[in-house]
Amino acid sequence: MPKPTTPELVAAIDLGSNSFHMIVASLRQGELVVVDRLREMVRLAAGLTPDRFLTEEAQKKALDCLQRFGQRLRDMPSGSVRAVGTNTLRVARNSAQFLVQAEQALGHQIEIIAGIEEARLIYQGVANSLNNDGKRRLVMDIGGGSTEYIIGVDQAPLQKESLRMGCVSMSLNHFNDGKITAKRFKRAVIAAQAELEPFENAFRHGAWEQAIGASGTMRTVEKLLVSNGWSKEGITLEGLNQLIEAMYDAGHCDKLQLPELSNDRKPILPGGVAIIYASFKSLQIPKMKVADGALREGLIYDLLGRINHEDVRDRTVAALASRFHVDQEQASRVCQTLADFSRQVLPMGGVEREDAETWLNWAAGLHEIGIDIAHSNYHRHGAYIIENGDLPGFSRQDQKLLATLVRFHRRKLIPKSFKELVKPWDIAAFPMTLLFRLSVLLHRSRQPTPLPAITLAMTENRIILRFPKNWLKDHPLTAADLEQEAGYLLGAEMVLDYA
Repeated sequence: MPKPTTPELVAAIDLGSNSFHMIVASLRQGELVVVDRLREMVRLAAGLTPDRFLTEEAQKKALDCLQRFGQRLRDMPSGSVRAVGTNTLRVARNSAQFLVQAEQALGHQIEIIAGIEEARLIYQGVANSLNNDGKRRLVMDIGGGSTEYIIGVDQAPLQKESLRMGCVSMSLNHFNDGKITAKRFKRAVIAAQAELEPFENAFRHGAWEQAIGASGTMRTVEKLLVSNGWSKEGITLEGLNQLIEAMYDAGHCDKLQLPELSNDRKPILPGGVAIIYASFKSLQIPKMKVADGALREGLIYDLLGRINHEDVRDRTVAALASRFHVDQEQASRVCQTLADFSRQVLPMGGVEREDAETWLNWAAGLHEIGIDIAHSNYHRHGAYIIENGDLPGFSRQDQKLLATLVRFHRRKLIPKSFKELVKPWDIAAFPMTLLFRLSVLLHRSRQPTPLPAITLAMTENRIILRFPKNWLKDHPLTAADLEQEAGYLLGAEMVLDYA
């Protein structure tokens, strides 16, 4: 494989439920150096209606911000930029429609990541801002709509959870008019502890040696404690109690007059402090330091891994295949035939051949995982696992693409299902699936004997397969399989011409 060329600049955009962040960085002598950083408090979670739709006002504010970010990223190639949406865009029912406009404003694709994937990236960002010391650490990150907890050692996250409570959502639920009382704060703490309860044992002090906080809420609280003399360093329970008393004394968010507290932080401070306090009590945290790294830094390091062919998704596919006892020799045979076919017809649908082959290889490695559940309809079982599982490195759109390839690698083909994928896969994935289906079909016998030289050509509605003379005559079962496949493809308005 040729040595990869690292772009001069890389960028990460975090579309959080509270703030949108962008960092642009360069890699100098192996060290990541941030050359530009932008942050806007969009408070997207506050624009989510009770029935989980983003309001027009919230969308406009977000799009205006992304338009400004897009000006900075306009000349950067797509492979050097990663943008992700988190909790609010995960739960919003109209997020797909919003993303169309958001990608136009930003000029780059936006991925929606699951909470567990968000936790992994947060840990990666934090770990790269700390020295490796071999100690087990708890990392906690409070966002606008979710809070992530991760236990890890050095660069390796060992346990991850994402809970649906954040500084914006908690503040809206318990301090929506800005009033701060002991009764309200107690209710907020109990609500946070209720979310934490199923995970207390796994994340309680004793399972880790040091606690690390990440995100703006953590940094703000630490600054408040230190600047007011309530803590010499970091966040402590004693310091939190003094901050809480100061909040009670103020009685309202607007009346909070504390050093290091900006006006845009005031409305969401009570909810954030309630989550921290609940975490300290439930998880028995004695003290927490705050790190510089967070989700966007994790995105940068993850992006650099992809650029340098150290993609965590490769490890994810291998682990999933092992877990579901995939026949690796069969998967390898399918991959070899896919490589031969792809060289004859790719690229297609605006996707580079290398990218298409990567996805096809992942699909080939996982197409039989459903057999471990039941042989009947195993392609459906496999697709369900892929689309709904926690797969490190894969966004929700990624998982939908991979699940679609696996779902339609056999039996009935439904072309409209491909139109639901994000661009450019809404066009490219259909012909890719055709190659995949044929590759699987030709290895149905699961024999190690290599296939003969087969030529393949493809047009918009026709596939042409040519075998050596008399080969199909000598392999009647394959001929019968091809005849059945021709019927499936005809239902999708594709003609399979083979001889």
